[in-house]
Amino acid sequence: MTAARNEPLVALRRLLPAPGELTADALVAELRPWESAPAQRPLRPHVAVNMVHTSDGRAAVHGRTGPISSLADRQLFHALRTRVDAVMVGAGTLRVERYGRMVPDAARRAQRRAAGLAPDPLAIVVSGSLDLPADLPLLQDPSSRVVIVTSSARSLAGVRAQVEYLRAEEALDLPGALAQLRSDHGVRAILCEGGPHLNASLLAHGLLDELFLTTVPVLAGATGALSIMDGAALEAPLGLSLCWMLEHEGELFARYAIGAPGERRVGAPT
Repeated sequence: MTAARNEPLVALRRLLPAPGELTADALVAELRPWESAPAQRPLRPHVAVNMVHTSDGRAAVHGRTGPISSLADRQLFHALRTRVDAVMVGAGTLRVERYGRMVPDAARRAQRRAAGLAPDPLAIVVSGSLDLPADLPLLQDPSSRVVIVTSSARSLAGVRAQVEYLRAEEALDLPGALAQLRSDHGVRAILCEGGPHLNASLLAHGLLDELFLTTVPVLAGATGALSIMDGAALEAPLGLSLCWMLEHEGELFARYAIGAPGERRVGAPT
């Protein structure tokens, strides 16, 4: 983007690895996560999670990210979507944030084509009960391809998007779903945008490779209920390796590689 109309492009101040100033588009231009997937784990895609939180660790205020997001964060949010095969989101976040087409901006779709990707990423929705209203903008967009990971046997009526289902017989099987997305849909790289419970499930199954984290210089207190990985069941803390750090008007934008339990990884993924 190429920002939206009348929206100025924000210059981020890079602190690490080398000082400089660049836009969100220039920052993510180096990312080719689809090349990392075969070498790292042939049976599933490369998975990164992108989240914003307050300085006291809250991922939303009154259930929404809007109050803690900013122009700089939104531009990085949309730029990251140009570098993956698919965007994953949980049903709760989809309902609250009212997701529409994943890449509505034509210039960003052109960026995806230039990188050898489809103009629009596949939308992956995780919903165990399939409690999704058909009037959600994403489900009413004919240009959107949507795969719903669910344990429900029913299907949604009245949707206009191109919808397919990955069904589990009982509880959701995230490792199996990711393997099937890789083998049957050619998904090599996924950007997960939450919410916190989906992030925690992916983390607990060892399915996350990277974390993009925006830290906003505000305190939410009791108005923000969840952390970015709420309820993750880990036997030991996971080490993170810092790949980059940028700043804009007090906000910090970090990229981490996720390591094995108790391990501090050295070096950034390529």
